[in-house]
Amino acid sequence: MADLSAFPITTRWPAKNPDIIQLYSLQTPNGVKVSVALEEFGLPYEPHYISFAANEQKSPEFESLNPNGRIPAIIDPNGPGGKPIGLFESGAILLYLAEKTGKLIPEDAAGRYECIQWVFFQMAGIGPMFGQFGHFHKFAADKVANNSYPVERYRDESKRLLGVLEGRLQGRQWIMGDQYTIADITTFTWVRGADIFYGGREVLEYAKFPAVSDWLERCIARPASERGLNIPVKPE
Repeated sequence: MADLSAFPITTRWPAKNPDIIQLYSLQTPNGVKVSVALEEFGLPYEPHYISFAANEQKSPEFESLNPNGRIPAIIDPNGPGGKPIGLFESGAILLYLAEKTGKLIPEDAAGRYECIQWVFFQMAGIGPMFGQFGHFHKFAADKVANNSYPVERYRDESKRLLGVLEGRLQGRQWIMGDQYTIADITTFTWVRGADIFYGGREVLEYAKFPAVSDWLERCIARPASERGLNIPVKPE
């Protein structure tokens, strides 16, 4: 049995099965990236619900694994060299899992880096811009009621990014063509999240991006997505 005692986070969220990947997350656009990916990879894992309402992501135990205090994070008891490894940042986790399994990333070097660049496109663009749009559109609407600039700025930039994605998906089933990859996972969860999490479908005019909308439906319809988008479940 794996020894995870070196990770203080396990004192607050004990592992029932320390021999499988431990996931610390929530059903946010960033959080579900990893649960969807783990389902796609077919890797066994144990999810732990991190409550934002209780500010658990800022607890000493959680920050011992991710000092940035953000979900998701994982512990893999079977890391490089057979030793446990803890990881945070969703993009880094997806790349790690893809390389660990040899799945959901092209095998050839050129294709691999092309895929990685689209992962970074999401991490540097879609995630931050959609997140800021959602913050001002939904969570801070009352604070900017007399100033339309924040919503307009992030709305327009989010729409521009959707346009970039629309162009990429022209004539392609997935971001990398015929192969579904981590680039799709990291991106579709945010495109979905801007609608489901922030209620932004109409404001961002998804109807003007038909290739994106069709791709999003294909991503969501995958069995692994149907499972992973609902993990972790809030404890009763």
